Amino acid sequence: MGKQNKTAITPTRAEDYPQWYQEVIKASDMAERSPVRGCMVIKPWGYSLWENIVRVMDDMFKETGVKNAYFPLFIPLSFLEKEAEHVEGFAKECAVVTHHRLEKGFDGRLEPAGPLNEPLIVRPTSETIIGDSFSKWVGSYRDLPILINQWANVVRWEMRTRLFLRTSEFLWQEGHTAHATKEEAIERTKLMLDVYARVAEEYLAMPVIKGRKSASERFPGAVDTLSMEAMMQDRKGLQAGTSHFLGQNFAKASGIKFQTAQETEEHAWTTSWGSSTRLIGGLVMSHGDDDGIILPPKVASSHVVLIPIIREPGDRAKVMEFVESLKKELSDKTYHHRRIRVEIDSREIGGARGWEWIKKGIPIRVEIGPRDIAENSVYIGRRDKHYKDKASIKKDYFVGEITHILDEIQDTLFERALSFRKKYTFSIDDKNEFYDFFTPENQEKPEIHGGFAHSHWCGEDVCETKIKDDLAVTIRCIPFDNPLEKGKCICCGNPSTGRVVFAKAY
Repeated sequence: MGKQNKTAITPTRAEDYPQWYQEVIKASDMAERSPVRGCMVIKPWGYSLWENIVRVMDDMFKETGVKNAYFPLFIPLSFLEKEAEHVEGFAKECAVVTHHRLEKGFDGRLEPAGPLNEPLIVRPTSETIIGDSFSKWVGSYRDLPILINQWANVVRWEMRTRLFLRTSEFLWQEGHTAHATKEEAIERTKLMLDVYARVAEEYLAMPVIKGRKSASERFPGAVDTLSMEAMMQDRKGLQAGTSHFLGQNFAKASGIKFQTAQETEEHAWTTSWGSSTRLIGGLVMSHGDDDGIILPPKVASSHVVLIPIIREPGDRAKVMEFVESLKKELSDKTYHHRRIRVEIDSREIGGARGWEWIKKGIPIRVEIGPRDIAENSVYIGRRDKHYKDKASIKKDYFVGEITHILDEIQDTLFERALSFRKKYTFSIDDKNEFYDFFTPENQEKPEIHGGFAHSHWCGEDVCETKIKDDLAVTIRCIPFDNPLEKGKCICCGNPSTGRVVFAKAY
């Protein structure tokens, strides 16, 4: 038996993909579970990544005229009850506050006291509470459109949780807009999905398919839901961002009315759209390998780590002077509108330093010792390449080319993920082949799935439900770029006019 390659993460993706994911998060020091069931502590390395995503996305929002605001964490129960489909969709996930203080009981233990007149819901989403404000802000067509976003936390009481992908509390943004016309609201719905897709592909290096959700997969209370779907390395789909056309449903529930130019009264047309820290989970599963996470440079927590190699005490001053000087040269450079962020790791723990930064996914590792200084060189390793693939290059060349190297890494990650999706995307027209494709016994590993199946669907809920019940497979989206194509529904055989994306999903 040949010698196996060393990997930093055990188990590997092929051995146990769900556990691999948990171990990557732990090894990268991005987050950990909290004492509160289903919640997480996001540590500095992970939070810095989130901050960079927030910065990019927030700038894009503002370019479209959106302004930030903040709304209460608590929502009166009566607000949710105004929109029947909405409350039904979120009822099982709601955390409810019923009391406003604690008192000591007979046994000396603290217990709830002071019941509230009306229970409060810890926001799972904010359409209803923001709609209440919009109803006060809007009187005339001149007050429209209103384009609002908030960066916040929300609570959805999930039964099965996984760091970043599905937690009881998570960080996100939620945008809410009100418009005078249906056409304007629909255009805004499409625009915000385009913003999400741009963030995913240009910054997270995560290729996505844009499309429309089927009726059963829509946001509760929405007229139409648009989404972007990405393929993870276990070939499952991940819904990475959604944008909803709410029609006049929430406007009627909240009383968002305005006087038109013709002096008639109408309800506004509203939208909502959101993305969350789930994007970090998607990034991990799109680019991670058996040595840990790989961070796309455009959003990386840091870009470069400098690792001084000091074997003799007398070398320290000379090496550290060179390292500090190099850090300043690199930090003075700008990469995609922010300064290159450089770490120095001078801990005396030998070769373990390099492995730690590999697991943390930093794009470039630079080792510097007395011999490198004598030759005015640096010894670099790129995270998009094998850990043994390192090279010595001249220091001045490295400084001059640093932004190009980072761009190369960014492009490599995107192309790698796109090639992976193409490899595991299939057009399937035979029902037996479709069922075999999604049957676990036919996969190489139980947690490694077939991929994306582009298959025909007649549009009937009964066929969608049967496939979901039989295979735990859902329609991820009806792609916008689907050509009109006559075919037969993969479930019932009735006529279909186009293909949809079927997959198992997170």
